Amino acid sequence: MKVKETAKVLESSNLAQGVYSLRLSTTAAKYAVPGQFINIFSKDGSKLLPRPISICEIDKEQSALRVVFRVVGAGTEEFSKLVAGDEITVMGPLGNGFPLEGEKSVVVGGGIGVPPMLQLAKELPGTVVAVMGYRNDDMFLTEEFTDVASDFIIATDDGSVGVHGTVVDAMKENDLQADVIYACGPKPMLRGVAEYAEEKGIKCYVSMEERMACGVGACLGCVCQSTDVDDHSHVHNKRVCKDGPVFLSTEVEL
Repeated sequence: MKVKETAKVLESSNLAQGVYSLRLSTTAAKYAVPGQFINIFSKDGSKLLPRPISICEIDKEQSALRVVFRVVGAGTEEFSKLVAGDEITVMGPLGNGFPLEGEKSVVVGGGIGVPPMLQLAKELPGTVVAVMGYRNDDMFLTEEFTDVASDFIIATDDGSVGVHGTVVDAMKENDLQADVIYACGPKPMLRGVAEYAEEKGIKCYVSMEERMACGVGACLGCVCQSTDVDDHSHVHNKRVCKDGPVFLSTEVEL
């Protein structure tokens, strides 16, 4: 069930260079699951399209959602200036979340694909290993992952912290084994994680990042190539906002 409503900002903070966190009071929290996202609407009437932002944390008791995002344009710049007490229009929860499977899981995030893996790590059954990739030592959410994961591995592009290289390099270096791998991040990263999973014979779910317009599956602006024919468009496409953003790695072309 998705709702469109005015949400109240409970907390706002700057986590790293260009990366911000908002905690919002919204009834969407009652229905949200890990891997879903919300649309946040600008107060500027000239900006008609909402900005889709992944859900980082879900607090059903307090009916609150946390989102963490990077400033990449005028819309997210506007959201970065929100403070506690401000109101903003949101719609959600949107998309399909991660299935919670396996007794031993690896959650993998890269860049702004890190935030949606936090709530997933909290809710997965059994043992959870978190592997997160950053550009450098300007990192975020590291304390939270340390608290919820049985093992937390960091990879940085410049080698300033943890493994020098990508999350896939970190997975290989640690020879990670699992029942299921979950990943969110840029497509080259997802491709590498999916290849690792295939080599190890591990089931893998990926959360796709695509530019979106409507966020509800109507405009076909966020399609990705799929390995089978989509029932909606009757071609090898899937709508990331509606059919995803979570897919089995074997369902989509990476």
